[in-house]
Amino acid sequence: MRDNKTEGAEVPSSFAKKQMITIDKIKKIADTKIAEGTNFIVDISVKPGNKITILLDNDEGVSIGECAAMSRHVEFSLDRESEDFELNVMSPGLTEPFKILRQYKKYIQKQVDVVTKENKKLSGKLVSVNEEGIQLETKTKEKTEGKKSKQLIINNINLNFNQIKETKVVISF
Repeated sequence: MRDNKTEGAEVPSSFAKKQMITIDKIKKIADTKIAEGTNFIVDISVKPGNKITILLDNDEGVSIGECAAMSRHVEFSLDRESEDFELNVMSPGLTEPFKILRQYKKYIQKQVDVVTKENKKLSGKLVSVNEEGIQLETKTKEKTEGKKSKQLIINNINLNFNQIKETKVVISF
C-alpha cells in the first residue's frame, strides 16, 4: 500500500471533511453585531449541511437592511474553505409563536392568542410579563343573575411560562 503523504501527494482542500458549525459559534458572532444596536436574536438553528437560520427582531420591527447587515457580518466571520454553509437571516414573522421573553415584552398591551399545555385557547390583551409568566386580560359576555342580557366580564388570568404551549400575536387590520 502506498502512502500518499510520503510521496508528496496531498488531499485537495475541497475533499477535506467540512466542519459542523455550532449554534454557540454563530451566537458569539451574532452577539458582536447585536451589541451595536437595538436588534435581538430570537433563535438560531444549524441543521445538517451547515444550514444556518438566524431569527432577528427589534422592538420596533426589523428591516430587510438589518437582516442583510447581520447576514454579511456572519458570512464574513466564517471561513468557507473549512466551513461550507448556507445562511438565512430573517424576521420571525407575525404568525410564529413567541420563543423568548423579549418577544412577550414587545407585545405588551397587544392582543395575543395563548394555547396552554392543556390545549385551552385564551385570547386577550397581554397586560404584563415577567420572568415567571404573563398576565392576560380576557373579555367574555356572560349571563349574570338579575340581568336580562349578557354582561361583559373582564378577567385577569395569570399564567406561568411552564403552563404555556404557545403564544402568538393577533393580527388585526
